[in-house]
Amino acid sequence: MIHDSIISAVKASVNTLLAERGRVVIAIDGRCASGKTTLAAALAQVFQAPVIHMDHFFLRPHMRTPERLNQPGGNVDKERFSEEVIPFLRGGKVFTYRPFDCHTLDFSLPVCVPSAPVILVEGSYACCPDFRPIYDLSVFLTVDPQVQLQRIAKRNGDAAAEIFRQKWIPLEEAYFRAFDIKKTCDLTFDTTHSPAED
Repeated sequence: MIHDSIISAVKASVNTLLAERGRVVIAIDGRCASGKTTLAAALAQVFQAPVIHMDHFFLRPHMRTPERLNQPGGNVDKERFSEEVIPFLRGGKVFTYRPFDCHTLDFSLPVCVPSAPVILVEGSYACCPDFRPIYDLSVFLTVDPQVQLQRIAKRNGDAAAEIFRQKWIPLEEAYFRAFDIKKTCDLTFDTTHSPAED
């Protein structure tokens, strides 16, 4: 869950932009376990909006070189997102993209993104500098590091939480620092005291 006050604040901003522009593309970025997926799901229900998950753009194994992972934000397939999603977000037409499944290490069935006044892009690395111009609204969620690890352990187990602590969280933090993601987003919320998990 995300506190209703956060949902209401984002909803108000979206409604203002909808009245001005008629079509709104929203990015929800932030720390893992800060509630990005939960917020996206709540907004998707309010606005009947499709959600594009950055998790579908994990790097494929052959791309996970030390050089790539040392790049801030390199832990996402920016190239494929730029080819399969970015050109179509404002077209007002149905499009599809290929989600990469990090468990099977292969592509899953294509995801169909319907035409809608509001489209949500959620997940870490959603606000990479190359993507920013396409968004009408960007939201950053943060969380206390200890609460973050507690949520990950509850969601994924202690072993996975340790992997997050050693590997995935440092990669995210390097990206946040390099591009000052928190300051470049339009709205920022601390979900430490929300029962957010995703």
